[in-house]
Amino acid sequence: MARGRRGGTLERWEVAIIKAMLGRGGYNDQEVLSYFTRPTRSINHRVISEIRKEEKHRALRPATEEALNEFLAAWPDIDPGTGLHRSGDELLLKAREAMIAAVHIFNSAGLTFRAELFIVTSIIAWTYFMHAWFRKEGIDYRYMNTDGVPETTREGGEKYWELSKCLNQQRCPLSPGVKRNLSFLLEIRHEIEHRSTSRIDDAISAKLQACCINFNDAIKNLFGGQYGLEKRLPIALQFVTFDATQRSGLKRARTLPANIAAMMQNFEENLADEDRADLAYAYRVVFVPKLANRPSGADEAIEFVRGDSEEGMAINRVLLKEVDRPRYTATQIVEQMHEDGFARFSVGAHTRLWQELDAKNPGKNFGLAGDYRNTWVWRQSWLERVRAHCQEQGDRYR
Repeated sequence: MARGRRGGTLERWEVAIIKAMLGRGGYNDQEVLSYFTRPTRSINHRVISEIRKEEKHRALRPATEEALNEFLAAWPDIDPGTGLHRSGDELLLKAREAMIAAVHIFNSAGLTFRAELFIVTSIIAWTYFMHAWFRKEGIDYRYMNTDGVPETTREGGEKYWELSKCLNQQRCPLSPGVKRNLSFLLEIRHEIEHRSTSRIDDAISAKLQACCINFNDAIKNLFGGQYGLEKRLPIALQFVTFDATQRSGLKRARTLPANIAAMMQNFEENLADEDRADLAYAYRVVFVPKLANRPSGADEAIEFVRGDSEEGMAINRVLLKEVDRPRYTATQIVEQMHEDGFARFSVGAHTRLWQELDAKNPGKNFGLAGDYRNTWVWRQSWLERVRAHCQEQGDRYR
């Protein structure tokens, strides 16, 4: 159920059109009002009276005859799929279309950088979404100078809040889990923005899935169930099955750039266990091959299992085992570098590196005290940082 709409205000171009209609004559206030009221916005009839009497918007000029004729010819100018007004609800329409495009891109066969393309496009979708909600709630989302005048670009366009600014706004309606998910994707975008990456699709797919579900839930809860995307985006069919050999091969092949791996590790190490388990942060789907136990279910490709059921808890135990975060001793770090082809990287070289980078500083989150006295263990982020160091040094350690 969508919340009450408090942002029943007119755009400047709409006020200009109303003035032109009143100037032409032949319309009473209620008739004028009918052109500007729609399901996503309710305008009080008093507003038309105030414009007619010049109690408000006195300085704004009426639209030209040509502009008024174009408006009337295009009216109601409604998107047939959603019932949204193409001009008045432009932000919400753009938000939906951008998220649909993001999912289509990710599901497209043959694309190499699907995750990167999804992240960039979905951030655009969420930015439009937040701007649409701010407008509905009557919240000014423009950057302002100290004198209260809107900041502008060099070309004169007004500057609007980026997504991170929207998330930090006091009245942002999104849950903490949704904000964490978007903050994670923004961090990933910053890392990939100016440098090439290998495939990261598998490593962050749970975050991307959560992003889609969060968007669909938010648009239905805050604007109305009729704007949900589930009818436009059916479940994608898969060309693959996974046996043990394939699964092992995927694990070996899934290497991340050191900067991406370190960023992900540092981000998640700062989250509480309940935050990492929040479905709004990461939504993991488990595929389990299963024969139908009844004729009516023989053609069902997907079955949803409750997490608190016996079968669901058994699956969850496997998932917990899968995501248990490894810890490494210094010797294990060195052995891993040897396996990577850096045979001349020694324990001494490792010690000099962590001392140089102050890697045991708790604020850097590279490691922590071990279970035994005077021991130290390293996190995955430090392993990736050491790997990056060895790669940067070229033949020094080979």
